[in-house]
Amino acid sequence: MKERLVGQRPTLEDVARRAGVSKSTVSRVINGEPRVRAAVAERIREAVAELGYVPNQAARRLVTRRNNAVAVVVTEPQNRLFVDPYFDCHLRGIRQELVRHGVQPVLLFIEEQDDYPRVSNFLGGGHVDGALLFSLRADDPLPGMVEQMGLPAVFGGRPGLGAGHRSDVYTYVDADNRGGAREAVRHLVALGRRRIATITGPLNQPSAIDRLDGYRDVLLDAPPRLLAEGDFTLRGGADAMARLLAQAPDLDAVFVASDLMASGALRTLREHGRTVPEDVAVVGFDDLTPLAETTDPPLTTVHQDIEEMGRLMARLLCDRTAHPPLDADDTRSLPSVVTPTRLVLRKSA
Repeated sequence: MKERLVGQRPTLEDVARRAGVSKSTVSRVINGEPRVRAAVAERIREAVAELGYVPNQAARRLVTRRNNAVAVVVTEPQNRLFVDPYFDCHLRGIRQELVRHGVQPVLLFIEEQDDYPRVSNFLGGGHVDGALLFSLRADDPLPGMVEQMGLPAVFGGRPGLGAGHRSDVYTYVDADNRGGAREAVRHLVALGRRRIATITGPLNQPSAIDRLDGYRDVLLDAPPRLLAEGDFTLRGGADAMARLLAQAPDLDAVFVASDLMASGALRTLREHGRTVPEDVAVVGFDDLTPLAETTDPPLTTVHQDIEEMGRLMARLLCDRTAHPPLDADDTRSLPSVVTPTRLVLRKSA
């Protein structure tokens, strides 16, 4: 057998020789193609591990025209991303699925208007095979940007589209926000609560609008004094709860559009001498378990599988990049997914 020089990288030929197969068979296994018998594929993977073989990514890109990288674009301040447990769950699901497909995530932030040209240049520069985008506002330019580029994309949450956008060209993964909100408010009604308020998320985000619509489906005639807009943060929930108590001191329940805001609302209620659930029943939305189980009292909330939604986003994108449209005229999107929600009862309501 030909001896290798010390420090020389093992090649595809070395792996093929060690596994006793052809180079093309090794290549199929490394590229994740299914047309290789399981026993042969396992032998090749063992040879790769023994030799420490690392594929030449530049050469692979020339052959496959793929980068094996996707952009994860978040329109939130960077400091919020790492303190909000919602984003932690979402990104964990995305990363787990991308790793399973051998794809590297590239995290991009949009915090202000000047960030859009920078992100657009990167997305259009051939650095990534597709994009995962979430936390978008209504009329955000990103959907139009990726559509114009022809870049495969999956959205976290239903994008709020302005005039002139075709909804059928966008693929998204979302929860049943409206149905979950309806179930939460119906539960409060069934408890005998009569002055049920709500703290919404930012009303330039489709998920917040959907949750408000679910509240209004049940309480069609709720007066404006029972509504306060929040921003999906702890402080935002606390401040919105204070405004509600000033506007409607006789309220006896509140549906809060996120667990983080609900935690802030509970804090404000304690500061104002209101007991939960005796004086005011509280229901959240998300079921961020470490948070919901440790609030005082533990939080009744609407469960959405945030981590699984991240995995679904990544899986849909990987399916699209692995099986691109046959021609440039095929602009149809993959089917979008709306995941179910359910009410989780704890002691706050």
